[in-house]
Amino acid sequence: MGEISGVLAAVLSSALGGTSIGATRYLVNSLDPLAIGSFRFGIGFLLLFPLALLRGDRWPERGDWAAAIGLGMLFFALFPILFNASLIFTTAARGALALSTLPLLSLVIGAALGAEALTWRKSIGVVVATFGVAVALLSDLTSAPTGAWRGDLLMIAAALCMALYGIWSKPLIRRSGPIAFTTMSMAAGAACLILLSHVRGSFAPVTDFGAPQWLAALYLGAFGAALTFYLWAFALERTTPTRVAISVTVNPVTASLVGAYLLNEPLRWNLAAGIVAVFAGIWIATTPGRRAQAAGVCASGLS
Repeated sequence: MGEISGVLAAVLSSALGGTSIGATRYLVNSLDPLAIGSFRFGIGFLLLFPLALLRGDRWPERGDWAAAIGLGMLFFALFPILFNASLIFTTAARGALALSTLPLLSLVIGAALGAEALTWRKSIGVVVATFGVAVALLSDLTSAPTGAWRGDLLMIAAALCMALYGIWSKPLIRRSGPIAFTTMSMAAGAACLILLSHVRGSFAPVTDFGAPQWLAALYLGAFGAALTFYLWAFALERTTPTRVAISVTVNPVTASLVGAYLLNEPLRWNLAAGIVAVFAGIWIATTPGRRAQAAGVCASGLS
């Protein structure tokens, strides 16, 4: 049950992340990547901190502080800078596809570091889900601006940050509570972003914000940071980094569905086919095969 709840939390987290791409694309015309990240994770921290206190969650031990802060700088400072900057050069569709390299990176790095076993079932699931993303975005990938490859590379670098965070944070999250660990890490990243934004004068355009800009910033903080990354930490506590990472393939699918609902963009056959392939890939990678099930039954019988 714990494994299933972890996978479901990761899928919901990635679905929310997909809706955040639209808000980021909207704000990137008004704010630079530093300021957008400052709002997103600054608001996220302000929402998570009182929740962690009210719940009485176990905070990271003193010996884990350096690692928690370092991972916070990696995931909640460097990652959003790369993520937001990539959307300046490339389209949301291409950026979403580049971010979908996350499960492949998690699979390879996790195996190289000995964090989890590399299995055929996980590998096939990752390939099928990534193929599903490509099919879902088929009609949008051809309309790329000049120099879009720069944004694609920046998004792959962001995915690498996310993969390393998922692998290295898992044991730390297990030693503390997911909300408390995420809050401490997010505080470190947000503080770094706010300081850099202040030095660069990145908050100057805020004086011209209207209601739509403030709503986008609040949405990113509440749903794109606090809820999304709490669910991500919850998932990492209960299942493997690769099984969490593969859920990111849901991200561009939800982004496309939101676009169809809010912007009246047409729903084509490729989106439906991509959704089927994405969920098939997630199912393959997150469920045991018949041999594994049989081995588990035999082991339980012997015990």
